[in-house]
Amino acid sequence: MSDETKHTGVQLDAVLRQVSGQLRQSLGNIGAALERLAPPERREEDPELDRSAAVLLRSYYRILRLSGNLAEAAALEEPSTAQLVNDDIVGFCREMVRRAEHPAALMGLRLAFRSEKVSHIIAMDAERMERLVMNLLSNAFKFTPAGGEVVLEVRVVRQWVELRCSDTGCGIPRDRLETVYERYHFPQQADPPPYGLGLGLPICRRIAWEHGGSLLINSEEGRGTTVTLSLPNTRARKQALHAPVMDYAGGYNRTLLELSDALPREAFGGKYMD
Repeated sequence: MSDETKHTGVQLDAVLRQVSGQLRQSLGNIGAALERLAPPERREEDPELDRSAAVLLRSYYRILRLSGNLAEAAALEEPSTAQLVNDDIVGFCREMVRRAEHPAALMGLRLAFRSEKVSHIIAMDAERMERLVMNLLSNAFKFTPAGGEVVLEVRVVRQWVELRCSDTGCGIPRDRLETVYERYHFPQQADPPPYGLGLGLPICRRIAWEHGGSLLINSEEGRGTTVTLSLPNTRARKQALHAPVMDYAGGYNRTLLELSDALPREAFGGKYMD
C-alpha cells in the first residue's frame, strides 16, 4: 500500500468518525421527539399513528445502525479492543436465535438453531460477538424470500468452534464474492435495497480476527449462502463477568437495531417493541 493510499485512508477514517458522531447527535433529538409525539399509550389507541410511528422508527434504527457501522469501519485497522473471557458460545447463540425468532416470523422465515452440545465454553467477547451474529442473521434475512429457512449452527471441530449461518436465499453472484471483504467498495451507481454500503462483512471479519478466528463464505447463486465463523477452541483466564446481553441499551432495542436493515415496518409496531 502506497503512502498516498494510507494517507487517504486515514483522512477517510477521520471523516467517517465525524459523520457518525453528528448523525448520533441528531438521532438523539429525533428519537426524543418521536417518543413525545407518539408515546406507547397513544400508539396503542391509534392504529394510524402506530403505523406512521413504525415507519419513522424503522428509519431511525436504520440510520442509527449505519452510524455505528461507519464508526466501526473507521476503526478496522486499529488495534483490537475486544475483552475475551470464558463464556458459553452455545448458550449465547441459542439466545441470539431466540431474540430473532419473532422478527424472522414476521418475514415468513423459519429460523432454527442447531448444536450437538448443550453448552461449550470458549474465550469470547459477548458484545462483539453479538454484533457479528446479528449481522450475519440480518444478511440472511434480507436475501431469503418468505418461506425460506435460516439456520444458525454451532459445531466443535477439534481445535476450532464453528458458527455456521446458512440460508436458502438468492445466493451471492460470483462477481460480488470477489469484493465482499473490501473495506470501501462503492460501485459507480448505488445498489438498490436490500444492498447497503457493504460494511457488514468487513466488520464481521474484523471481529473474527479479534478472536483469533476467520470468516469464510460459500455461496451459490440461486441456492443460498453459508457463512462459517471459525473460533479457536480455547479458554481464557477470566470468567465472564457480564450479565446476559439484554435487548435494551441506551433506550433502544438491540435486536431490532442490528436487524433493522432486513425487517419490515410491522416489526416496529408498538405491540412488538417490547
